[in-house]
Amino acid sequence: MRKIIYYVAISLDGYIAGANDDISKFVPTGKGVEKYLSDLLDFETVIMGRRTYEFGYKFGLVPGQPAYPHMEHHIFSETLKIENLAENVRIEKKSIQRIKEIKEKSKTDIYLCGGGQFAGWLLDHGLIDQLKLKLNPIILGNGIPLFGNSKTSLVGKLIEKESFDDGLEILTYDLKKNTKPNNATD
Repeated sequence: MRKIIYYVAISLDGYIAGANDDISKFVPTGKGVEKYLSDLLDFETVIMGRRTYEFGYKFGLVPGQPAYPHMEHHIFSETLKIENLAENVRIEKKSIQRIKEIKEKSKTDIYLCGGGQFAGWLLDHGLIDQLKLKLNPIILGNGIPLFGNSKTSLVGKLIEKESFDDGLEILTYDLKKNTKPNNATD
């Protein structure tokens, strides 16, 4: 079965965006960002929450269109309504069973493109297999936490570490081997 990989930029103090969704302090270019963009080409499926999808509107994403044209999109929301969806964009209700179906059918690993609340829900249900952190050399002080309001506790295993000249590091953690969230339910 394919893995769900949460591949996300993060500050040293654990935020994926600052106050008011500000991402301006994150490293915008360089070898680490190029590596991330190259890695995205390996995914054919992306899952995300409504806020993450709508965040793309600030950068020119047209509602109903894919944020990543080469990927099948599954946007999980109870409230998002868009009339004209592209062929590769689906709006889904949050469901553990639906996530498992997507994992079973995907031809590649699945890119979890944020956000904190949705990632926290997935973590609470033991559905994130791998965490790839683009660790930025910044401290934001507040913002959107990596896993939203999740209180799940587990131990991951560092399986890869890449460092770049601009201070960015990409840290890859396996969250499934010998780990189980302490409050996961099916």
